Amino acid sequence: MKKYLLDLTVSSVERLNDRYVLIKLTQDSPLPEMRPGQFVEIKVENSPSTFLRRPISINYVDRKSNELWLLIAVVGDGTRQLAQLTEGSKLNCLLPLGNGFTMPASTDEHILLVGGGVGVAPLLYFGKVIRDFGADVSFLLGARSAKDILELEKFRSIGQVFVTTEDGSLGEKGFVTNHSILQKKTFTRISMCGPTPMMKAMGAFARKAGTDCEASLENMMACGLGACLCCVEKTTEGNLRVCQDGPVFNINKLLW
Repeated sequence: MKKYLLDLTVSSVERLNDRYVLIKLTQDSPLPEMRPGQFVEIKVENSPSTFLRRPISINYVDRKSNELWLLIAVVGDGTRQLAQLTEGSKLNCLLPLGNGFTMPASTDEHILLVGGGVGVAPLLYFGKVIRDFGADVSFLLGARSAKDILELEKFRSIGQVFVTTEDGSLGEKGFVTNHSILQKKTFTRISMCGPTPMMKAMGAFARKAGTDCEASLENMMACGLGACLCCVEKTTEGNLRVCQDGPVFNINKLLW
C-alpha cells in the first residue's frame, strides 16, 4: 500500500480525561486509503526531548467528514505537545504504515475485539469495518476504572460492548479474561490490542478454546519503516519487524 507524507490540519482536540486526548485531522483532498490496525508516524514539534516520530494507531477514519482520528495517551513530553495542539494546527504524518487486522471471510463470522487501556484505539475503526461488511462484532474492553474506559458510546454505536474494570466501577469486576461472555458465547476469531500481559492471557484462553486469535503488538517503533530494527519481535519465523511485518500477528506466530 502506498505511503504518504502529509501535513494534516487539526479539526478538533477533545480531552477525554486527565490522560487521554482525541485528535481529529483532515485535509482538503480525500484522505488516503487506510486499513484497521495500521498506524501513523507523527512528527512532534516544539519538544526538545522528542527526536523521533511517534507511532500512533489509527483510531477511526470518518469518510463523511474526511477525518482521521488519533487517540493519544499523554505520558511524556512528546504526547504532551500533541495534546496542546489547537484547531487549525498542522501535523506532519507518515501514513498508513504496517499491516492491519484480518478481515472476516464471511458474514457468518462472530468476531470479538478485545482492548485494554489505550489499546482499544484501533478496535473502533476495525469494528465499524466489520459491521459494514455484515459480520457480527462484539467488543470486550478492560481498564482500571470506569473513567479509563475510552469512547464507550462510540463502541456501543457499532456493536455489543462488554466491560471489565479492576475496581468494579463499571461492568464486571476483574480482567477481560474473567468476563462471563467468554463462557457464554463462542467466537470465530479474537482480535486484540493492549498491554502485553493482557494479550498473553487472552491468547492462552484462545488457544485453549481453539479460537483463531491475533494481536496488535505495541513494541517501541522509531522509524516505522523497518530500517532501525528497534521493534524486532522473536517469532516462530525468526526475528520480525513489528512496524513492517506487523503490528498485527497471529498468536501462533508469537513465542508466548
